[in-house]
Amino acid sequence: MLSVLVADDQDLFRAAFAAILNGQDDMTVVGEAADGAAAVRVAHELRPDVVVMDVRMPAMNGIEATERICAALPSRVLVLTMFDLDEYVYDALRAGASGFLLKDIRRDELAQAVRVVAAGDSLLAPAVTRRLVEDLVRRPSHGVVPRLTARLRQLTAREAETLRLVARGLSNAEIAAALVVTEHTVKTHVSHVLTKLGLRDRVQAVVFAYESGLVAPGSSQE
Repeated sequence: MLSVLVADDQDLFRAAFAAILNGQDDMTVVGEAADGAAAVRVAHELRPDVVVMDVRMPAMNGIEATERICAALPSRVLVLTMFDLDEYVYDALRAGASGFLLKDIRRDELAQAVRVVAAGDSLLAPAVTRRLVEDLVRRPSHGVVPRLTARLRQLTAREAETLRLVARGLSNAEIAAALVVTEHTVKTHVSHVLTKLGLRDRVQAVVFAYESGLVAPGSSQE
């Protein structure tokens, strides 16, 4: 049974998310929090498998709360936001969030997202991937960090290509089709990439791909 903490300062959203997740056979909401500081405190007390985290909250925003939780606990964080009002995608991913979705997702998508994150995988809504790239384009360039370039050299050519496709937002099935290999092979490549680069999940892999210069902001996302 998956344990979930729901953190959102809006009572309606918090209650709705809790009701949806409690209605699943394989998960239970063990706690709720109305602000970021409470989310950190309750997460330390209950050590949930997944924290469903809002971004804009009083006392402490969801970005700082995510960073504190990911730095101290094995709990995974799934960020949900209204998105059009938020400019925090990149910061949330760097803080350690394993997923970033919009609050207008369907109830079955929310439950499945919690399962995916709890299983150690990661996910980004397509619109979120686009926003991440747009944010990177807007940021001033300070050149590729040599340390990151050196880490890239640890990858084989096929692993580097897999990382490039992951950064473009392709699923394992789409990468398999592009490389003409099986999905199992793609999963193996992704696993090797994460291990060699010391990354937590696919979300961090996307950030690394752009920061290292493997993928250039503004390049085709098709």
